[in-house]
Amino acid sequence: SETKYDTKGDKSMMLNEEQNYEPIEPKIYRVNEIFYSLQGEGARAGTPNVFIRFAGCNLRCNLEEHDFNCDTEFASGVDMTVTTILAQVRSYPCFNIIFTGGEPALQMDKPLIDAFQGYYLAVETNGTKPLPQGLDWICCSPKTAEHTLGVGRVNELKYVRNVGQGIPRPILLSDHYFLSPAWGESGALEHCVQLIKDNPSWRLSIQQHKIWGVR
Repeated sequence: SETKYDTKGDKSMMLNEEQNYEPIEPKIYRVNEIFYSLQGEGARAGTPNVFIRFAGCNLRCNLEEHDFNCDTEFASGVDMTVTTILAQVRSYPCFNIIFTGGEPALQMDKPLIDAFQGYYLAVETNGTKPLPQGLDWICCSPKTAEHTLGVGRVNELKYVRNVGQGIPRPILLSDHYFLSPAWGESGALEHCVQLIKDNPSWRLSIQQHKIWGVR
């Protein structure tokens, strides 16, 4: 006898031959630049990395609101798929990746992380947005009140400080705690040095790549 199959509720058995299927478009990431250089800051300073700088940020750091101006151009960018990003990254002899910005958490997702299996993945974030799983190193540099942060425990916590700003009192747990003098601001370095001497659980992080003359 003929075997009958109950296909009620089984959408895979109820295909409409006249239905049109649109191909799935790959996600587009807005990338400011990709370059190969040395990490100049924090606990991983001196290590070679491929930097993937995403365009766009959800904050606008300026002297009036944050006591320092952002010194990075991240507004411009080009549209790239994960395939085109990977193709450029593979042109460098390095398996260390740093996702940075702008604010990379605005665009980073699980498919991006999955595509970089086999790489050591680090991120530099302001902490206001949650991050996908699978990252090896998280550097958080908060620019807003801690109750606004969307990250949990991090590997390094870095606060930019200018003259007159006090020592942070973070609740966020981290393996390393850094103060970074506002670049180009007179007296910022000396101020951070004194803050650290008065609070020895903190360490100094200077933008050494600018001193070295590299990206």
